[in-house]
Amino acid sequence: MTTDALSPSPLTLEICDDLTQVPATAWDRLVDTRYPFLRHVFLAGLERHGCVGEPFGWLPRHLLLRDEHDRLVAATPLYLKYNSYGEFVLDWAWADAYRREGLSYYPKLVSASPYTPATGPKLLLAPDAPPGTDRALLQAARGLAEQMGVSSLHWLFPPGEQKDLMADAGLMIRTGCQFHWENQGYRDFDDYLSHFSSAKRKQVRRERRRVAEAGVTLRRLHGDQASEAEWVLFHQLYEDTFDRKGGMPTLSLDFFMSLAEQAPESVLLVLADHDGETVAAAFNLVGSDGLYGRHWGCRKQYNSLHFEACYYQGLDYCIERGLGRFEPGAQGEHKISRGFLPTSTWSAHWIAHPGFASAIDDFLHRETRGMADYMEELATHSPFKHVAP
Repeated sequence: MTTDALSPSPLTLEICDDLTQVPATAWDRLVDTRYPFLRHVFLAGLERHGCVGEPFGWLPRHLLLRDEHDRLVAATPLYLKYNSYGEFVLDWAWADAYRREGLSYYPKLVSASPYTPATGPKLLLAPDAPPGTDRALLQAARGLAEQMGVSSLHWLFPPGEQKDLMADAGLMIRTGCQFHWENQGYRDFDDYLSHFSSAKRKQVRRERRRVAEAGVTLRRLHGDQASEAEWVLFHQLYEDTFDRKGGMPTLSLDFFMSLAEQAPESVLLVLADHDGETVAAAFNLVGSDGLYGRHWGCRKQYNSLHFEACYYQGLDYCIERGLGRFEPGAQGEHKISRGFLPTSTWSAHWIAHPGFASAIDDFLHRETRGMADYMEELATHSPFKHVAP
């Protein structure tokens, strides 16, 4: 951990390569309760259990700002990256362009919650942080990038207000699309479906019926309600899914079990059973006003079970608990017919090389126009009944 004065601010900057050395209470004072993937237990847990670091190309370089009383008043989760794995904002083409020119795109600096494509603040501020502290964090990150001589600095999935601040600071903004659900005060799942067109409503009911007719039953467990054997089985399913798709299962069993033990209210595990055997599982994170679907695994194939375990059980949970949002993960146009509508996501980028910065800026302007057209077309496939203005 290194420390520097952030002149002319009264704040002091620290660069922290081990979040486990920062007290959880100090870090979590900065974190909005809606975002469990930014809590200390999640980010420090990744470090403690070897899910980030040299083997995976995610090296912690978190920015901490302290006031004159040595209180932590702001922070940014930040990583030195030697690849683009686990980011969900695709820049491999940028890296390839650097390579063709004989330049190195890696390492780069990335502010993100590793392996988590969910929107959430990357400029973490205490309630009593001085005005302008968010801009000081942006300045500090840019200064660190220049000092380290990295190719670029990237802020992944910031919320709209932070995206606007980053744009004002001169960063290039990239627009993406995910499929999110918003709770309109539904009384129960039937009330939710009553807002669908007849054809889409029948489709969902048919999918749920197929799962029941196959004799599959579903259980929803918070972190401390699942047994060690159930966590071991879930982790096997998680690894099998990555192995089949050619990915890298970076999250360890110890990480999942530690998170479940230390923050049980932030974990929702959906288990699917058939003939006394657990055949599938879905892992979710729970915030104070939202649910975040993350991982899924299945050892046997059943018609529509993926939709039931990953979407409909989560929707039931959100409606029962009055949660406002459900973000089931990246990609997936098939989610639209189930009520997850196209929603803008953003990332912000600083590129050190002037020539590449200009080329990427031009690309992003064209990509943004294309993304707007794409989302407009997707919106026409909404399952909700049309309501005349």
